[in-house]
Amino acid sequence: MLITHDTRCALDAMVDLVNTAPEDHTTDDGLADIASLADFVRKHEISDVGELSEYDLAAVHKVRAKFAGVFATGDPRIAAALINELVATAGTTPRLTDHDGYDWHVHYFAPGASVADHLAADCGMALAFFVVAGEQERLRRCEAPDCRRAFVDLSRNRSRRYCDSRTCGNRLHVAAYRARRKEAAG
Repeated sequence: MLITHDTRCALDAMVDLVNTAPEDHTTDDGLADIASLADFVRKHEISDVGELSEYDLAAVHKVRAKFAGVFATGDPRIAAALINELVATAGTTPRLTDHDGYDWHVHYFAPGASVADHLAADCGMALAFFVVAGEQERLRRCEAPDCRRAFVDLSRNRSRRYCDSRTCGNRLHVAAYRARRKEAAG
């Protein structure tokens, strides 16, 4: 599956957005205030975003919940319905652009769109490409029992199990190794 630069940026932003949500009330909301939303916008170089407000924060929280719903379902029809709602609500307006030193790419949000509409349109279309290509199973949650962070498995053989192999994956492999050694030692 060919993933263009802009699609990859949209996927990265969407995954980071989903991962800002508090899990089972055990973690803090990564987008709890306007300052954290502004940091998110800067980190992901989201263009054409004006002054952020409480309205923007609430709207981004709603978009985040819908993206989380796509990760939660294995049913392409449910995913498609959520994605269609996101894209339609955002007032998708595809247009070619070559801003900030990037080659030509497509933005799906209308000029002057809110940050929530920007995320819903661009990230929603990136997700739509995965559903259309029959690759929805690449949208995963980390298999580490104490993690559950979202990620997109872009490995060639679709075998990635952890959000980060250096942290979650390594921690679980070390624990399994220690358990085997303890059992062997009797």
